[in-house]
Amino acid sequence: MVTIEHDFDATVITLIDEGAAPLAEDVVIRAYEDRVTVEQFDPHFDEVVTVTLTPTMLRDLRAALDLPEGAYRTRLR
Repeated sequence: MVTIEHDFDATVITLIDEGAAPLAEDVVIRAYEDRVTVEQFDPHFDEVVTVTLTPTMLRDLRAALDLPEGAYRTRLR
């Protein structure tokens, strides 16, 4: 399941694991103008872990999802 909300300064996407147990914690993605954050609660440390991606890193991630194994450098078009 996924939810999408448009806040004042970000679009918030929440990914909810509905598969068979054991279930993963929800993943919250916040898309701001200058960055994207990915958050997930870590029950082992009892805290939320956040990863921040720049727009360039997000572009590279999108490209990498369709590429075979290897090292690549992306170019702006």
